[in-house]
Amino acid sequence: MITRTLTRRVALATAAAASALVLAACGGNTDDTGEGGTGHTGHGASAASATPSASAGAHNAQDVAFAKGMIPHHQQALQMAELASDRASSARVKDLAARIEKAQDPEIRTLTGWLKAWGEQPPMAGMDHSGHTGMSGMMSEADMAALKKATGKDFDTRFLSLMAEHHQGAVEMATTEKQRGRSGDAKAMADAIITAQNAEIKEMKQLLGAK
Repeated sequence: MITRTLTRRVALATAAAASALVLAACGGNTDDTGEGGTGHTGHGASAASATPSASAGAHNAQDVAFAKGMIPHHQQALQMAELASDRASSARVKDLAARIEKAQDPEIRTLTGWLKAWGEQPPMAGMDHSGHTGMSGMMSEADMAALKKATGKDFDTRFLSLMAEHHQGAVEMATTEKQRGRSGDAKAMADAIITAQNAEIKEMKQLLGAK
């Protein structure tokens, strides 16, 4: 009887010691990241801080080309959209232009951040896009000059026609990124651009048809 009791006590002590070791091992993971371990990324700031390192590691030359090309492409779209506030006559055109600004300005910041994380130099911001006129959908300086001079319904028609063409170029660039890129983040943005800008192209064609 005494022997059986001692054996049971030894077994319980062994189990308790093993549990303590397991708990200590689990608790030790917290020191790796300060946010509860490497295997469990938290919400908010913790999740956001994990994104740049992931983007910096998994990318290829196509991802870099996509970012470097889409930044000036978006910048020109913003310049076109900004003209609508005091030149367009249609409230729907003004609304479309405002939505384009709201969507593309944050994407420029995101693309710039990726390039910096990848050790690449982002394109210089500026009004002159003469060096990018060969890019798909980019407006020529003559097109931009004519748009700046237009007002009222003439502006509406020019803006919708030029922006539809501009969007189509962005869709083509994004399609190439989805096919050849490596970065999951960049390919996800490309997919979002395709969906959003195809919808806007359809909207612009409808507005042109209503004129």
